[in-house]
Amino acid sequence: MARIGTFDDWVDLLTEWQHDIGLDQELIERYMPGYRFEAKYGELPTQEITFGDFRGERKWEKLLEIPDQRMRDAVLNMIVFQGDTEFASNEQQRFLVNNAPSEYDLAALVRIMVEETRHGYQMCHLLVNHFGNDGKIEAQKMLERRAYGKKNRLLNAFNEDVTHWLDFFAYTNFMDRDGKFQLTMLSHSAFAPLASSMGPMLKEESFHMGTGISGLRRIAQAGVIPVELQQKYYNKWISGSLDLFGTDHSGSAQWAYAWGIKGRVDEDKTAEAVDKEHLNERARGQFHDEVAKTIERVNAVNPSQTKLFAPDLRFNRSIGEFAGQRWTVDGRRLTEDEWAAYVPSVLPTEDDERKLAEYFKNPAWIAPKGKGD
Repeated sequence: MARIGTFDDWVDLLTEWQHDIGLDQELIERYMPGYRFEAKYGELPTQEITFGDFRGERKWEKLLEIPDQRMRDAVLNMIVFQGDTEFASNEQQRFLVNNAPSEYDLAALVRIMVEETRHGYQMCHLLVNHFGNDGKIEAQKMLERRAYGKKNRLLNAFNEDVTHWLDFFAYTNFMDRDGKFQLTMLSHSAFAPLASSMGPMLKEESFHMGTGISGLRRIAQAGVIPVELQQKYYNKWISGSLDLFGTDHSGSAQWAYAWGIKGRVDEDKTAEAVDKEHLNERARGQFHDEVAKTIERVNAVNPSQTKLFAPDLRFNRSIGEFAGQRWTVDGRRLTEDEWAAYVPSVLPTEDDERKLAEYFKNPAWIAPKGKGD
């Protein structure tokens, strides 16, 4: 790809990327007629920095107002990682346009893919318009990486294909819920253009999570796919989502908080004194609690005696204190040999994928969209 000079040049690259992953304008016009990608900036509740070392000062509107180059680099890095996940999620879900269980579900998928693309668009709008040549380079690289083929998206959880709709609904309920946490933490940022980007993104993200929980409820309600098989995809995406909160005792999280770049998810609601050494652990625990509540909603329509659940925080972790350790979904420690025998019973296997393909042939594998969904 040629080096971009303006945001219009970047938009031309976006069109190529859309075509590459199957999100062509024709499909967008079919389900979202008249939609045009645009940057959206919402109103901020305050122009004052509300946490960290610069608390009480005015938020920074321009890059050079940020007091230190290290801080500017940290803001750039936050934007790059956030934008990379938005484009990656589209690439992960690219197969689903060919096998939607209903017209309603296809319309919901297109909307989600379009809005995730807009979120990436938003992050690149920030990069190109506020970060000079470095921002332009990073915005271009965002459209050159791929979650498939090269599998070089920045976070490993975003390099895995989402090939069927049980996967998709679990992904949108759990991974997009992590996205809600990340966006909310950035909504408190001292860099005003980043903070004001978050409100419109969060409004759109709520539809994505709603699609996920609705789909999981419809699958459970239908009673066709065994609960034990559904549970494996909960285990897969919940454990993957927990890793996205980063390392324990994170130094980078401490600096991001001290510099006012990324706050706590409930920064504007809590009177709790900040524990900067355990910022990631706190957010991870809050996420796990929220996930468990969404699963309660699924179980409310689950006719089986077997109930779905959130696996233990230590299960299948690749990042943080429990990375590489072997724990069961109910919190028992295993040896490596025990884990090797255990893991096929709790995470999806190729045989599970084959079984699902047979269940998907039954039109009743998922209940129709209802008022309670």
